[in-house]
Amino acid sequence: MSYRRILTAAAITLSLGTAAAQADNPMVGGAAMYEDRNIVENAVNSADHTTLVAAVKAAGLVDTLSSEGPFTVFAPTNDAFAALPDGTVESLLQPENKDQLTKILTCHVIGAEAMSGAIAQMVADDGGMHPVTTVGGCEFTVMTDGDDIKIEDGQGRVATVTIADVDQSNGVIHVIDTVLLPAS
Repeated sequence: MSYRRILTAAAITLSLGTAAAQADNPMVGGAAMYEDRNIVENAVNSADHTTLVAAVKAAGLVDTLSSEGPFTVFAPTNDAFAALPDGTVESLLQPENKDQLTKILTCHVIGAEAMSGAIAQMVADDGGMHPVTTVGGCEFTVMTDGDDIKIEDGQGRVATVTIADVDQSNGVIHVIDTVLLPAS
């Protein structure tokens, strides 16, 4: 077998393996999401999550969200961050506001892997609303509306899961349309 055929066969095998690794995962922000990569490795590829990635870096949470987990991350899109009052994101990214930023970001993380089916079942088992305590100590309420999963934050704002069950090597991401905030 020629060198060229060996390389071509290896490239096809690598390509098929990569496709299989993300075959069951939805695309997020125009990027493939690979279940053999961690939350941070996948998030950096999503064009819809550049603000979230910048915030995770500014808060010093890259190592945490790259660790073994498991984690469930409710990942707000760039549009969700843009819907905050003018200047909020820029202010939160300042070094002097790192503690506040960290609190907000860790309010988007649960210290367990919870796929949408399990979340919907917990909501059903609890009569339509399920309380959740996040890694950041925030108390939120998860509910369903038809097939949609919704999360009410500490300020009464409601986020909807727009892309569910993005499997990661260290947990799962659910894309949401609103930044979750702790109680005032």
